[in-house]
Amino acid sequence: MTAPVPEFPAGFLWGVSASAFQIEGSPTADGRGASSWDAFTREHGRVKDGSHADVATDHYRRYREDVALMAELGVGAYRFSVSWSRVLPDGHGRVNREGLDFYDRLVDELCASGIAPVPTLFHWDTPLALEERGGWLDRDTAERFAAYASVVAERLADRVPMWITINEPAEVTLLGYGLGEHAPGRRLVFDALPAAHHQLLAHGLGVQALRAAGARRIGIAVSHSPVWAAGDGAADREAAALYDTLTNHLFADPVLTGAYPDEGLASLLPGPVAEDLKTISAPLDWYGINYYNPMLVGAPRPNASSASAAPSSFGGIEIPSDLPFEIRQIEGGELTDFGWPVVPDGLRELLATLRERYGDRLPPVYITENGCSYGDGPDPETGRIDDARRIAYHDGHVRALHEAMAEGADVRGYFIWSILDNFEWAEGYRQRFGLVHVDFETLERTPKESYAWYRDLIKSGR
Repeated sequence: MTAPVPEFPAGFLWGVSASAFQIEGSPTADGRGASSWDAFTREHGRVKDGSHADVATDHYRRYREDVALMAELGVGAYRFSVSWSRVLPDGHGRVNREGLDFYDRLVDELCASGIAPVPTLFHWDTPLALEERGGWLDRDTAERFAAYASVVAERLADRVPMWITINEPAEVTLLGYGLGEHAPGRRLVFDALPAAHHQLLAHGLGVQALRAAGARRIGIAVSHSPVWAAGDGAADREAAALYDTLTNHLFADPVLTGAYPDEGLASLLPGPVAEDLKTISAPLDWYGINYYNPMLVGAPRPNASSASAAPSSFGGIEIPSDLPFEIRQIEGGELTDFGWPVVPDGLRELLATLRERYGDRLPPVYITENGCSYGDGPDPETGRIDDARRIAYHDGHVRALHEAMAEGADVRGYFIWSILDNFEWAEGYRQRFGLVHVDFETLERTPKESYAWYRDLIKSGR
């Protein structure tokens, strides 16, 4: 038996998360337009198990069942995303009222169940019509995003207490445009940097649009990881510092300080950057952090069998061998089924580092994603799903979060990723992050033991 989780402040928000493309299915229902991920999953070899998200968990048709599961869990908030192409099939212009009606019904269902709706306006699924015109490499996409934000807020702002503009712009930039591992599948390496700037500009314009439509408590969800140098030598430290800049500071600094972390890097970005930064750095009500694990980074090592550099990989993502850094595996600890190291104290370290770097420019924080992939399924005799490793993972991270708060971190809530097993992007259905098991043949939902653990944690008032 482990000791009880330490007590959290009154009003601390416990929640769960999901995203539209990963759970909704129904890709053409009621006038929805195609997204970049619809196209990507149709390209041979892009998704590792050859699957697509046409059904996913069928949340579009089963949302009431899923909200009932959240109500039984006792969460105070559900962080979901809005499918841009379900609301605006071409990404701009004609509004699809039937698509917008779905989110209206979902918000009403959540409110009736005492669960705060927390919509994310962009969670990777760019409308295909915009992607074919350049996607996030095109500055116009940021303007289109702001118009879309207005449409959604005008319908939902009266009932939504918290908003997220964009989720994980680093992953869209690096995995989607830089390495080609995610949609849209471009392999531009450092030429992908305009996608970073245009997403940040979209965030800033989106904040303006949301506020004009009466939205309250606006934030952004940014992925962050402590970056550890693989060695004490200058080459390893420089490689780690570059990776830290590209994955952490490139996105947080403009939002929180109004400047890019490096003048040379800023010079590579398009448009009137200095003027754009004034928009990007509009004050936020809160800042969302998605944390999974630290990253161990060193200088590229020569391949033992050739003079060329050896490619590295992490969590199924291949890192090209010609980059000026190499991802290393953190040795000696537990790994999730995704191959990600389990380091709860990395969350405490991360929050301390962000406080030190940004000081009072860092608004109150919510942990908008934290989770782990373990493939535990139902016991064939009892049907029980004993996912003890997931319980241990979240127990450790909640304790690390409490320690960070005791050290001074102003954290107001914690969202588990995710409520359901779902379509895990380029992994397809091979990785399971959910508190609720989904049988992808029958779509039957079965709460896991981790669901009961989280329910009891919330019920305890801790």
